[in-house]
Amino acid sequence: MKQQVVPFAKARDAALFGSKAVGLGNAVHHGLAVPPGVALSGDLVDAIAGGDEKAIERLAAAIADLPAPFAVRSSAVDEDGAAASFAGQHLTVLNVHTPADVPGAVREVWWSANSDSAITYRQKVGLFTRPSVGVVVQTLLNPDVAGVMFTEHPVTGADERLIEASWGLGEAVVAGLVVPDHFRLDRAGLVLERKPGRKRIAVRSLPNG
Repeated sequence: MKQQVVPFAKARDAALFGSKAVGLGNAVHHGLAVPPGVALSGDLVDAIAGGDEKAIERLAAAIADLPAPFAVRSSAVDEDGAAASFAGQHLTVLNVHTPADVPGAVREVWWSANSDSAITYRQKVGLFTRPSVGVVVQTLLNPDVAGVMFTEHPVTGADERLIEASWGLGEAVVAGLVVPDHFRLDRAGLVLERKPGRKRIAVRSLPNG
C-alpha cells in the first residue's frame, strides 16, 4: 500500500516520503532530539488534497496523540538535492491549532507544490514530471531562539558547522526578515567565528495565530 502515514523512525523510503521526512527519521535513529511527528507519503497527500474521507481519517488517527499546535511542512520527493533547492517554493504552515485544521494545511502545502511558480521552477531545473508531495506534520516548538545549521559550509565546502539564528521561531531567519546572528564552528564544536546580527523582528506562536 503506497498511501502511508508513519512515525519519522519508519520513514526510510525517500521515493515515498521525500528527503525531509527521511532526514528526520535518520536524526531520530541517531538519537537526536526531534519534535514528534509523522510523515505522509505523496499518494496519501494527493488523496487528502482531493478530499478523500478515508485518507483524512487515517491522518486524523495518526496525529491524535501528537501535542498541538503543529507545523505542516512539505517533503516533496525531489524537493532538495544536488541539482535544485525548492526553498521558498513549497509552503510551510506553522501554528496549526488543532488536529481538525491539519487536513486543510496539508492541502495548502500540496497546492503550493503544484502552483504556477513551483511548476515553472521545476521546468527551469529540468524536472518535467508531476511532483510527488510528501508532507511532514510535527508538534511546533515555542523556542526562545531558533535558526538553521549547515553541516558543511555552504559557500566554501569546508568541513565546518555554520549556524544562523534569531529570536523566536526560525521563520524569521528562513524568510529573510532579519540579519541573523552568525556562528562558524569546527567539527569538535569550537567556535571559529561569531558575528551579531540585526534582529528587530521575532516570529512567535500566539493562541490566535
